[in-house]
Amino acid sequence: MTSTTKNQNGGSRRRSKPAWADYSDNDLLDMRICDLGLRIAGTRLEHRIEQLYEELSTRGLNFRPHCWLSDEWFTPDGIPGIAIPFYLAHSRLERLERKQMLEVEGGSKATCMRIMRHEAGHAIDNAYRLGRRRSWQSIFGSSTLPYPEHYSPKPYSKSFVQHLDMWYAQAHPAEDFAETFAVWLRPRSPWRSQYNGWPALAKLEYVDKLMADISVKKQLVSTRKRMDPVRTLRKTLREHYDEKKERYGVGYPTVYDRDLLKLFSAAPEYSGNPAATVFLRANRRYLRQAIGEWT
Repeated sequence: MTSTTKNQNGGSRRRSKPAWADYSDNDLLDMRICDLGLRIAGTRLEHRIEQLYEELSTRGLNFRPHCWLSDEWFTPDGIPGIAIPFYLAHSRLERLERKQMLEVEGGSKATCMRIMRHEAGHAIDNAYRLGRRRSWQSIFGSSTLPYPEHYSPKPYSKSFVQHLDMWYAQAHPAEDFAETFAVWLRPRSPWRSQYNGWPALAKLEYVDKLMADISVKKQLVSTRKRMDPVRTLRKTLREHYDEKKERYGVGYPTVYDRDLLKLFSAAPEYSGNPAATVFLRANRRYLRQAIGEWT
């Protein structure tokens, strides 16, 4: 199996499949990330980045965040660019990611674009140093606040937009802005009607005015610096996933346990009470409806 890319004359050329694409999972895990020879050009990511640029242009913005492959999604502090996880550069690596982590963050076009719009919010914040503006701080709070180790979101809060999972806008002022920007940027976004009557609408209206203001201004930070590009990642895939599993598995927050134990106590004196499974089955219709409204 090969892939087709364009050459300088506009014709197509065949790019050979990397040898490791046929490796077993065990053999592939022993490869170093820097030895995979990954790049964005010629992959689906190239088209998705182009779509992001088109969305920015449609909104009247000349800003174009540079993108590179790294070990996860992130936008470094002070850099107007977006790091994209390496596994999205090849379907074989996506399959390995799913086996190792049980999901592929950004694997579908829809989820990839949602994340890219969010990261573009961080990138444009860095490019124009928006978080330093008093007006920005009065709307979102201080971007210099330390990130909490864990946060307990309020699912029914109407003070925040809903874009990424787990009500991520509530995690930090910088995330609140990035999420609000992402909702504003989405093509044909009905944000005015969708958030009508919500306090979050004021944030969207602020972003709308702010983007109109900076659209005619030169960005303050234009560095093309890349943090942790794949060519510098000398750890093996096995080491990468061992670290990733430890980071996202061990010590996972149990923020809901306190509330759940109020309803379903494990104490012996309450052993005669209905089990949680009985409660869930009896109320599943209502629970599905309630959860569906917020997911």
